[in-house]
Amino acid sequence: MQGLFISGSGTGVGKTFIAQHIVRALSDKLMVSVRKPVESDCTEENGVLITKDAVLLKNASNIDEDIDTICPYKFTQCASPELASASVQRPLSLENLVLAAQSPNFVVVEGAGGIYSPIAENALNVDLAKRLALPVVLVVKDELGAVNQALMADAAVKEHGLEALAIVLNQQQENTLDNDQAIRRYTQTPVLVYNTQRAQAFAAEVRDLV
Repeated sequence: MQGLFISGSGTGVGKTFIAQHIVRALSDKLMVSVRKPVESDCTEENGVLITKDAVLLKNASNIDEDIDTICPYKFTQCASPELASASVQRPLSLENLVLAAQSPNFVVVEGAGGIYSPIAENALNVDLAKRLALPVVLVVKDELGAVNQALMADAAVKEHGLEALAIVLNQQQENTLDNDQAIRRYTQTPVLVYNTQRAQAFAAEVRDLV
């Protein structure tokens, strides 16, 4: 299977936002499937669970796939998938998520939470990435403390024998912290910066990496 695994330094760092831009950048040259194997904190409408992240990924893809193919495991509890699935007596296994992530196309798979967040029963995001054998893109919110968070996540990926394809600093607001320069001093992993002013440059960098 060819593709990328999108993870991050934690929850709320903008994984889905960055994943959308990566999918759109790669869709210029490739047919790109998206997978969000499991999503918590879904809303319920007329007995149907509605995702947030998976819908955004679907809208970014150039392949029209059913939302239940993109995200087959949905839960309402705002918790890790491990806890959310257990709360409704639907234990979620790593094997369930491995099967859910499969695609014959180039696939962008987004995890849930940070690289060491629980994603299934007795399994972390890094375990899923390892089973899928996909290179990892780490998303880090560009703020004070980002250097520490980026380097810890980068080390975790490499400790498990995975390829860290890139660290993406999600610069939601412009700043003068120069975190990208600091991170580059301590790792060989490519560091990309996303902000609205350099969206086109970011897309070109993603295409060059892949």
